[in-house]
Amino acid sequence: MEAARHSDGPVTAATTRRFRGQVPQEADLVIIGGGIAGVTAALFAARAGLRCVLLEKGRIAGEQSSRNWGWIRQQGRDPAELPIVVEAARHWRRFDTETGGALGLRQTGTLYLVDRERDLERYDAWLPHARANGIESKLLSDVRCYEMMPAAAGGWKGALWTASDMRAEPFVAVPELARHAERAGAVICEEVAVRRLDIVAGKVAGAVSETGRISAPRVVLAGGAWSSLFLRNHGVWLPQLSVRASVAATAPMPEVFAGCAADSRLAFRRRADGGYTLAPSNWHELFIGPDAFRALRAFAPQIRSDLAGTAFRPAAPRGWPDAWSTPRRWSGDEVSPFERMRVLDPRPSPRKLREIAGRFAARFPRIGPVRLAGQWAGMIDTMPDIVPVLDRCAALPGLIVATGLSGHGFGIGPGIGRIAADLAMDRDPGHDLTRFRMGRFSDGSPIAQGPHL
Repeated sequence: MEAARHSDGPVTAATTRRFRGQVPQEADLVIIGGGIAGVTAALFAARAGLRCVLLEKGRIAGEQSSRNWGWIRQQGRDPAELPIVVEAARHWRRFDTETGGALGLRQTGTLYLVDRERDLERYDAWLPHARANGIESKLLSDVRCYEMMPAAAGGWKGALWTASDMRAEPFVAVPELARHAERAGAVICEEVAVRRLDIVAGKVAGAVSETGRISAPRVVLAGGAWSSLFLRNHGVWLPQLSVRASVAATAPMPEVFAGCAADSRLAFRRRADGGYTLAPSNWHELFIGPDAFRALRAFAPQIRSDLAGTAFRPAAPRGWPDAWSTPRRWSGDEVSPFERMRVLDPRPSPRKLREIAGRFAARFPRIGPVRLAGQWAGMIDTMPDIVPVLDRCAALPGLIVATGLSGHGFGIGPGIGRIAADLAMDRDPGHDLTRFRMGRFSDGSPIAQGPHL
C-alpha cells in the first residue's frame, strides 16, 4: 500500500509558505536556491556541523524540483554521472527510511521502450557503463515487454530495463527533505532572495540578500534556471539555457505499469494517487533571448542532433531569466530580478499535452478514456553537453556552482548536494568531477554530449 496519496501538483507562488527561518547575520555556508540540490546540500552541511542557511527567493521546490517527472533513475546516465547517481540512490533510500517513508519512495524500475531499431544499438552500447557501476540494467525482448505490460498495444521491439530505479512525487519529497534538513540544524528561509555575492579582496565574503548582508566564507549557488543570470551580474559567463517542458497528470485509472517508462515520443510514470504523469519524452520549447544568441555556438551540436525535439519561440515572457527586458546588472541595493519573479511558473502547452494523452490512450486502448486532471510546465536548466556544472568558481573564490542538471536533477540531486557541501568544506568530493568543471566551455575542450537515453 502507498504510504500517502497525493493528487495535487507542483509548488507555486500560491503554496502556503512553510519555511520561515530567521536570516542570520553570519554563517559558515550560504546556499542559494531551494531545489533538490540546494536542499540536500543544506542537509549534508548541517549534519557536518556547519552553520548553514538556505535562502530561497520563492518557495522550496517551487520550480523544476516539483515540476519534473518524479523519476529517480540510474538508467541511461552519462558515464561520468553514474557513480554520483548510484550514490544518490543510496541517499534516497536512507532519507526515506529516516523520515519514516515520508518521501513516498518506491522501487518500481525504469523501462526505455524501443520503437526504433537504432535505439537497441544505443542501449546495448551503454550497458558496459552500467555493469562497471554495479547497475543491473539489461535489454528485454518484445515478448518480455508485453509480459510486463499486458494491456499495451503492439509496436515496441524491446526495452532497456533497470529494476532498481525508483520513483517519488517531487512536490512531496523535496519539501520533506527540507524539513529533514531543518531538523539537522539548517536554517531555511522562503521569500528571501539573494541579490548578489559580497566580494571582498576578490573573494566571497558572504551574500547580500533582500533583508541584508550575511557574512560567510562559502556560498553554494544552486539556482537552477536563474544561475547563469546570477553569475552574469558578477561578470561570469556560463552557457546555460532553460527550456520549457510540459507535463500532465491523469485522473486515477487502472495500472498498466507501476514504474517509469518512455519510448521515442511518450513518457509516463505511475503516481501515488493512482493516476499517471505524462509528458513528451523528447520535446521542449526554447524561448529566444539574448543568452540564447550568446550561447548559440556552444549549443549548436545539441540542436543539430535533435532538431525535431526543440520548438523555438520568438521571445521569453517578461521577467523570465532570458527575457529581453530582464536586467543583467544590478547592485545589492536594488530590487533584483529574483524578487520580481518569486516563482517561475510557465504555462504548459495544452495542445502538446492533449497529443500526449492521445498517445497514451492509443498505447493502452483497453484502459478506457484518459482524462487529464492537471497540467503544468517547468523550466529545465540545461548545458550544451547535457551534464551538470559542479565545481568551484575560479573567478569567484569561495563560490561553489551546482547547476545545469539538464532535466535529471531530481534523481541525482542528493549526490549533487553531498558533493557541493563537501566542496564547500574543502573535502575530497569522492568522485572525478573533471566532466563537470565550469571551465570546459572556455578552455578549448571539445563539447562531448551526454547520451540521449
